[in-house]
Amino acid sequence: NQKLSSRRIGVEHLICRVKTFRVASERFRLARYRYHQVIMAVCGLVRLHLNYSFTLSHEL
Repeated sequence: NQKLSSRRIGVEHLICRVKTFRVASERFRLARYRYHQVIMAVCGLVRLHLNYSFTLSHEL
C-alpha cells in the first residue's frame, strides 16, 4: 500500500502541474480538434521542466 500510495501522489502532483496551465481544468475555448495538440504541448512543457529540475538537482 505504501508503494502504491507514494506512486499515486506523484501522479497527482503531475496532474496538478498540468492543471496550472488551465487547459485541463477549465472550459477549452479553441476548436475541439486542437485540444489534443494543446494538451500534448502542455504535457511536454511539464515534462521538460521536470527533466530540467531533475538534472539540476543531480549536478550539485
